[in-house]
Amino acid sequence: MNITIDCRHLNASGIGVYLRECLPRFLDSSHSFLLLVSDEDRDRLSRITAGHKNTAVISCNIKPFSIQELCAMPYGIIKKINHTGLFYSPYFNIPSGITVPVYTTIHDIVFPDMPELTSKIGLMARMWFYHRAFRRSKKIFTVSDFSKSRIEYYSRNRAPVIVTHSAIQPYLLHQSDAPGKRNTILFIGNIKKHKGLWCLLDAFFQARKEGLKHKLILVGSKDNFRSRDTEALGQLERADSSLVEFTGFISDEKLKTLLAESALLVQPSLYEGFCLPPLEAMVCGTMALVSDIPVLREIYDGYPVSFFRAGDSGDLKDKLLSLLYNKEPERIILPGPLRGKYTFEKTAAVILRELTGTIL
Repeated sequence: MNITIDCRHLNASGIGVYLRECLPRFLDSSHSFLLLVSDEDRDRLSRITAGHKNTAVISCNIKPFSIQELCAMPYGIIKKINHTGLFYSPYFNIPSGITVPVYTTIHDIVFPDMPELTSKIGLMARMWFYHRAFRRSKKIFTVSDFSKSRIEYYSRNRAPVIVTHSAIQPYLLHQSDAPGKRNTILFIGNIKKHKGLWCLLDAFFQARKEGLKHKLILVGSKDNFRSRDTEALGQLERADSSLVEFTGFISDEKLKTLLAESALLVQPSLYEGFCLPPLEAMVCGTMALVSDIPVLREIYDGYPVSFFRAGDSGDLKDKLLSLLYNKEPERIILPGPLRGKYTFEKTAAVILRELTGTIL
């Protein structure tokens, strides 16, 4: 079968990882692929497709979710897509003019579940795209049972929803000499309100007042940080760099080192579709403390994680002190079955089976 895959999200964060890791596993199959990519991502795609003769690449610099994508996709691109057997998007944007069966991945449904994250107009626009994907998709993939339940609720079961978990990036599974543990607490993620950074900051500064000696490292851009309120933002702006460090962009190897040497990773999210950082921390030997939202209870059932009440900075502070105060940082060893529970081999195999009726 000839399959079109929209690769314009190749450099995105969560969606990009999902696509970049699944794509080479698709290409190892007997099927042929038409890959839609922007010019700026073409070099990266070339590295993924190197050695595969079952691919054709077509440039498309039209932005996903744009008016042009909806109303003025070039005829030549649409014609080529419609000469393949199906179209797969790793997100829920679907270009106009496609007549072959459409399959999409919707990682979460955060905006209708947390409408306070956007304006009324922004929510209306996002809901229009969601409902368009519900109508157009023959099948929808998502990354957790929690997200499946929310998609089914909003879509009213218009299309089957299949869970294809996100997974650990392979480079994290190959640890050479593990660095020594440091008195650092790690936070990783896109800096948005539902990630709960305000709760972590409040808990961290409280814990410091009660004797915690650790430093907080935030992986992300300082310019993009937002707090729930001006008081927390003020705390962040006044924080000494010896207490709170912003890393900005870091390489995979630097991230791997931070994951391995930190005493604890904290994931204070109020909402997630899957949430990889705690899993990444544990495979690197680092404990994880996560909020007790339903999806994290689902994904990390059976894992050696600690939970705190979501949005409760006092409970988070108590858990930080209980896990870290006057204790030497420990390295955990994740059992083999848990290390192999979520893999992109499994994820890609499920997607390809649903697209084509065959297995990898």
